[in-house]
Amino acid sequence: MSRLSRITAFALGSLFGLTLVAPAIAAEMMEKPGGFPERPLTMIVPYGPGGGSGQVSRAMIQGVKDAAGIDINPDYKPGGSGMVGLKTYMAAPADGYTVLEHIDDATSGYAIGKSKIHPAKDLIPLVISQITFSQIYIRSEETRFTDWDSFVKYVKAQNGKATIANVSGEGSMERINMNRTAKHFGFKIQQISFDKGGPRYASLKGAQVDALFEQPGDVRGFLESGDFKPILTFLFERPSAFAKVPSMTDVGLKFTPLMRFRGFYVHKDVPKDRVKYLQWAFQNGYKTDSYMAFNKKKYMDLIPSYRDTEGAKKLINDTMKIYRKTYKEMGLIQ
Repeated sequence: MSRLSRITAFALGSLFGLTLVAPAIAAEMMEKPGGFPERPLTMIVPYGPGGGSGQVSRAMIQGVKDAAGIDINPDYKPGGSGMVGLKTYMAAPADGYTVLEHIDDATSGYAIGKSKIHPAKDLIPLVISQITFSQIYIRSEETRFTDWDSFVKYVKAQNGKATIANVSGEGSMERINMNRTAKHFGFKIQQISFDKGGPRYASLKGAQVDALFEQPGDVRGFLESGDFKPILTFLFERPSAFAKVPSMTDVGLKFTPLMRFRGFYVHKDVPKDRVKYLQWAFQNGYKTDSYMAFNKKKYMDLIPSYRDTEGAKKLINDTMKIYRKTYKEMGLIQ
């Protein structure tokens, strides 16, 4: 494990009270419970196909296929910062034939009162397969500002008219991190939310917004093409992949950043034998060569990402406490 990984692991462990361990080697094939599944599953994805959720869903679908031979069809239901897909999933039969992909928005949505669905109680997390850091991106050809210092200067001069695109609405991980950053530097910025990755990235590429708050793996194609460049990394130390990009320490930010996490779930009322089988299938789907290669390509090997069901519940519940504490400080909840 690299020095950055050790530091980040320690920070996450301190933040969430977690023991971070690598997943064990994939187990032998598990016998299907009563022939389940006898047909392909459906995976509800509460965001568009082009963003991080769409990408991780396709990778996990392949991983589960490789590990267990199960076919899964994605069904994209963007809208409401992930709430449309979540409600759609909860309306489906709790028979194990429909699974859900979701991100930390399910946790923040419950904490702020937008959702009545608790992701660690009303749902059973099969696996958390990604935990990642965020960055702020600008167009590489941008001339009004070229780095973090000039961006801050520009935003201050706009007096609240500057814009940054993100994926989620009020109370989300993106907004909390961005609000804390804006408060520290004494500027105001409009946060524009897009549920679909395509329009979100196009808004920056087409100069409809000034900047983008996103995770590096999700925009790797734009980084490799030279369209986007990062100007701030929300970690305390620069990762080797972004050694020239300022970290939070470099610019004087001291708050512990909230992380993006993505996972896969089933309804709590799914029969227990089917839940057990799906836990095996998804946790071993994570361990396949195809999924591990995907995570490495998306910079997900920089932070320990794997959580089994119990680890995922702890991550969700501990993150929920942080969100609620933050929301009370912000006056968003009582």
